[in-house]
Amino acid sequence: MSAAISNSEHDRAVARLGSVSPLLHRTSAVRPTPYLNLDVGAAVTRYRRLAAALHRTTVHYAVKANPEPRLLHALAAAGCCFDVASPAEVTAALHAGAQPGELVYSNPIKRRADIAFAAGLGVALLVVDSLEETEKVAAAAPGAKVLCRIGTSGQGSDWSLSRKYGSSPAEAVQVLRWAAAHGLAAAGVSFHVGSQQRDPQAWDAPIAAAAQVFAALRACGLGPWLLDLGGGFPADLEGGCPPLACYGAAIELSLRRHFPTHRPATLVEPGRAVVADAGTLVSTVIGVVRRGDTRWVYLDAGVFTGLVETLDEAIRYRLRTSADGGPTGPCVLAGPTCDSADVLYERTPVRLPLSLREGDTVRLLSTGAYTTCYSTVGFNGFDPLRTRLVS
Repeated sequence: MSAAISNSEHDRAVARLGSVSPLLHRTSAVRPTPYLNLDVGAAVTRYRRLAAALHRTTVHYAVKANPEPRLLHALAAAGCCFDVASPAEVTAALHAGAQPGELVYSNPIKRRADIAFAAGLGVALLVVDSLEETEKVAAAAPGAKVLCRIGTSGQGSDWSLSRKYGSSPAEAVQVLRWAAAHGLAAAGVSFHVGSQQRDPQAWDAPIAAAAQVFAALRACGLGPWLLDLGGGFPADLEGGCPPLACYGAAIELSLRRHFPTHRPATLVEPGRAVVADAGTLVSTVIGVVRRGDTRWVYLDAGVFTGLVETLDEAIRYRLRTSADGGPTGPCVLAGPTCDSADVLYERTPVRLPLSLREGDTVRLLSTGAYTTCYSTVGFNGFDPLRTRLVS
């Protein structure tokens, strides 16, 4: 008998696989975890608290943090504006009830077609950080208002955003002067101090730099009027942070110091600060293994199924388990895929109950932001992280 499978046997095998495949695609319906518990009401409350802390500043929720449609609708109904970074986010914000004038397109590098798409829907405020990008905006969205993003150190944040984007203040002056000379409105400056910024004073230096840009533009006869203070406002992650009121007070003091006259209008782009604390990722232990002197705990959620921000252990979530209450010990926490990068915390192990076993539940707190949006189907066949609304 030939070792090779015959054509007829192959056809029968494919037929059997076809009859089973619908079951393979229903795993999310039968597997209870992982999923994100999302409290939309809590997110709206956080938005209102941030708006109160920054009472002279317009809040634009960063859709990228969590684009759940019911969340966007609730925030729009509460008066929130939106920060968008792609055509899909533009569309989602408008479908949620926002007006085009309530959107800031903050991604500094965009496809020319995406610029035209947003402009065609009425989005008029866009962020750039280079002359090359400003030239694209002038061609694809004539008459648009532009903010030039300046770089920051990112010091004090858990996830620095200082490398990929940002011009120098001198370059920002050149960009905005060119914009004004080519039919665009030189609206002002934007910056971002890094995600999960733990130092309320981190906004002072970029506000001072922005003031220099504004002064240089005014000396050239231009009238910039808008300062985008970016995001970075924190959630309740491991290590703690000052309350939001401290951030509002520090920013207000910096604005008064560096803009004693001609104070610009201001906006912020929070994502994590609005939605992170409204979410809890619920996972199940799928294995506990001893490797020498090290205990490894494997979850059914990992880097490729919602927890990408644990890469390099940048973001450290607080953990609760169904076995809490007894003695704890250090362990490495890892995800379910076969990729060796799917390890959450190894360099600095977490402490979990020594009694933790397969089937126990592990809850990762303050995971409402940057989890469902980074979870995609396909890697090892694992499903995207599902959302369950709790309000």
